[in-house]
Amino acid sequence: MEHIKNLNPVLLALMATLFTWFLTALGASLVFLNKKPSRKVFDCSLGFAGGVMVAASFFSLLLPAINLAEESSVPSWFTVAAGFVLGCIFIYILDRAIPHLHPNMPYGEKEGPRSELSLSFLLVLAITLHNIPEGLAVGVAFGSLKFPASGATFAMATSLALGIGLQNLPEGMAVSVPLQGTGISRRKAFWFGQLSGMVEPIAGVVGALAVVFFKPLLPYALAFAAGAMIYIVVEEVIPETQRAGNTDLATLSFLTGFVLMMILDVALG
Repeated sequence: MEHIKNLNPVLLALMATLFTWFLTALGASLVFLNKKPSRKVFDCSLGFAGGVMVAASFFSLLLPAINLAEESSVPSWFTVAAGFVLGCIFIYILDRAIPHLHPNMPYGEKEGPRSELSLSFLLVLAITLHNIPEGLAVGVAFGSLKFPASGATFAMATSLALGIGLQNLPEGMAVSVPLQGTGISRRKAFWFGQLSGMVEPIAGVVGALAVVFFKPLLPYALAFAAGAMIYIVVEEVIPETQRAGNTDLATLSFLTGFVLMMILDVALG
């Protein structure tokens, strides 16, 4: 384990986000099960993912950002707020610029610019939007290891990658299972499901490189990733879990995901 910690932070970010991509593919592989998961299972899984994302945003991203911002000459509240708001704006722009369709929604409710893309690509693009800030978050966390004074630790970055990976399981399923239900083959549904996670290694390397080569960007980058993830949870994840009437189950799953991620971060970080 010690020799892994000493690797280049950018390489560590790549390895961690390849792991989260693998878990997306693992979730997508559930399409090969003979029995299709029920809507309750889907909503619980998505609620769990939302809880993990919110807890990761606070404990692994915003708290370190606040601590780092207090050491700079710029008011700490401005640094963290600016990064957070920019993260929200970034996802808002992508949400409007990229055509996509959230799982279990009819084709007529697709979002973004007018497009005639197939259902498969629209679903992949929707989950890809989720995965961009997740990859950035993991990349920034590992990139910050370059600066010991930042308070970042290998265990903290690893717990974040593990938490993101866990919530990628239902995201992979959220693409592959609905696609298989439209009549395409299980193999093709799996392919599209895992494809949505491909962006995470790219975003992870970009996030790590950004903070490794420009240290003052670190608190902004941490808050940026947090803002992007929380925007997605509020705008997409939570509303989706409430559509089928499984409100209580989805809420309990959200809280379970939050508590589990909090435990991971506190215990390992």
